[in-house]
Amino acid sequence: MAFLEDGNHTALTEFILLGLTDEPVLRVVLFTIILCIYLVTVSGNLSTILLIRVSSQLHHPMYFFLSHLASADIGYSSSVTPNMLVNFLVEKNTITYLGCGIQLGSGAFFGTVECFVLAAMAYDRFVAICSPLLYSTKMSIQVCIQLLVVAYISGFLNASSFTLSFFTFFFCGPNIINHFFCDFTPLVELSCSDDRVSIILATISVGTVIFITVLIIVVSYIYILITILKMHSTEGRHKAFSTCTSHLTAVTLFYGTVTFIYVMPKSNYSTDQNKVVSVFYMVVIPMLNPLIYSLRNNEIKGALKRQLGRKIFS
Repeated sequence: MAFLEDGNHTALTEFILLGLTDEPVLRVVLFTIILCIYLVTVSGNLSTILLIRVSSQLHHPMYFFLSHLASADIGYSSSVTPNMLVNFLVEKNTITYLGCGIQLGSGAFFGTVECFVLAAMAYDRFVAICSPLLYSTKMSIQVCIQLLVVAYISGFLNASSFTLSFFTFFFCGPNIINHFFCDFTPLVELSCSDDRVSIILATISVGTVIFITVLIIVVSYIYILITILKMHSTEGRHKAFSTCTSHLTAVTLFYGTVTFIYVMPKSNYSTDQNKVVSVFYMVVIPMLNPLIYSLRNNEIKGALKRQLGRKIFS
């Protein structure tokens, strides 16, 4: 039942997700591709976490943050991908009212945690390159834990703003969401209530997250670039820059797509483009991050070879 009578009002109990396509053959193809991507995402990020835990050579702040980035990637992808895979197989793509709120909140939580972990990793690289003699002091275990606490609290606050906004919405008309998950914008379009305050609060919340984390990343890399340019040794410059390339790649991919979705004017792109970009940053990027760090980081490749060597010869 899509609607529930409540006094003089009719409350919505479920939503219909239109998904990515109605074409049966394309649905099967997309199901297969996205299932493979999701399996690689979970296995790749879990492998990253386990490798960092068991390899003493990787017990450094940068990899400590990387393990939490991998956890956030698993949560971020899992907030939408399993439901999307089920929807490819069923004729009517539905999600309950409560399930929609949970999906919206979990996506906001893990997305925010990812933003702050990427910012913490930028700060870590800044300290390592610009203040190497003070690195062990400035990036102690206590400092790393404090940065993570900020990331998770920020994730909770941002998720709360979106979830509370959702549960204040009143849905009295169509229950069809033109998306593959419960995104905030299409939900606002379906709401019959005056949502101006909720929209403002949600906009301030996500805007604050993006502004703070981007500011930290940009300022950190400005100082890193200045420090690298001051180095006299070409080898030293190359080594310093090589420690940042994986992080810069991950940041560019994530913030590039988030900017397209949340910053660019809506008139500049269609709903179908929005869906494609959403698939990229919620499904594909969580798969790419462990590949980026494993392929471009010599310490991780070395630790992986050592662990594989022990398993083979033990």
